[in-house]
Amino acid sequence: MNRIYFDQASTSFPKPKAVTKAMMFYLTEIGSNVSRSNYQNAYSALETVTKTRKQIADFFDFPTEKNVIFTPNITYALNFVLKGILQPGNHVLISAMEHNAVMRPLHQLATTGVSFSQILCNQTGDLQLETLETQIRTNTKAIVLTAASNVCGTVMPLEQVGAICKKHGLFFIVDSAQYAGFSSISMKKCQIDALAFTGHKGLLGPQGIGGLILTDQIATQMEPIISGGTGSRSDAANMPDFLPDKFEAGTLNIPGIYGLSAGISTIQKTGLTQIRIHELGLTEQFLKGVQQMNALSIVGHTSCHNRTAVVSLRCHDMDEAELAYRLAEQFQIATRVGLHCAPNAHQTLKTYPKGTIRFSFGYSNTAEEVTFTLHAMKQILQH
Repeated sequence: MNRIYFDQASTSFPKPKAVTKAMMFYLTEIGSNVSRSNYQNAYSALETVTKTRKQIADFFDFPTEKNVIFTPNITYALNFVLKGILQPGNHVLISAMEHNAVMRPLHQLATTGVSFSQILCNQTGDLQLETLETQIRTNTKAIVLTAASNVCGTVMPLEQVGAICKKHGLFFIVDSAQYAGFSSISMKKCQIDALAFTGHKGLLGPQGIGGLILTDQIATQMEPIISGGTGSRSDAANMPDFLPDKFEAGTLNIPGIYGLSAGISTIQKTGLTQIRIHELGLTEQFLKGVQQMNALSIVGHTSCHNRTAVVSLRCHDMDEAELAYRLAEQFQIATRVGLHCAPNAHQTLKTYPKGTIRFSFGYSNTAEEVTFTLHAMKQILQH
């Protein structure tokens, strides 16, 4: 069997052919920047960038494409919103399952007088909603929440948390990295004020493109943390005050935007429901197979209830890094091992500091690959 890629939570692979085709078309046939030039290729590029903003707004059930801000990745996007909205004296609530893309900016901001506290999660990664409202303070400004854990796949209750934010007048900021492209997220239904997205995971695009979708309310209060040329109001010393230009200084990753547009189009043609059914089918097959192996334990939910297609395992008699190495060297099976840039999540799941071996499945993976991998693991663990 050829190489098996079970590291889809890190980045989706292989990319759809439409993605590479769209990027190559831009690089070989268009090549122009947007909002800087007045000729046909530049207009063509601008048309695609505008179309992609509309695709993204529609994909996340948001009414206005101008509020879609492109960034180099979701980490930049989260930094933009956290550092753009929070001031000394503000307090933020986060889940105990957050990625370092949220944790590290907040630790930086803590040195300036911003405080944060964690909403407890249980050992399967589920948010303990009953404790949330008791943790809201008079100076709480926002709740920041991952849509799903990158460690164990547990899905967070976005609608319920959004309703609580609305009730208490808090901004709701969502990290969609592990959920976008797996299932739908409605910004309207979940009452989300800022949704950060990345192109290279479930949205099937390339690395180096991500962004934010902002409501007018939060965008008005946010300060841009990067400033520079926008191609608009070039006579002014300050950044434009309108969207998307307020938060888009410098040259956009236009090849990445072309690829992202093609990735989203691929998802829309296939259908999110079909993608989710396929990926959860592989997950269920894998979970059932692992439960037959006494040498392994599943971290988080042991069924497909309330989860994505991300599965973390602990080994009882072998170091997880050795299992990952042998899977790669002997069987060409790619996984990920360690803390997955989410030490807080591992502390919650009781897998810190050692971490786990993580398997994550995508639409391009097959049942035959799962079967082969389960046999390979049995063979390794028996020796």
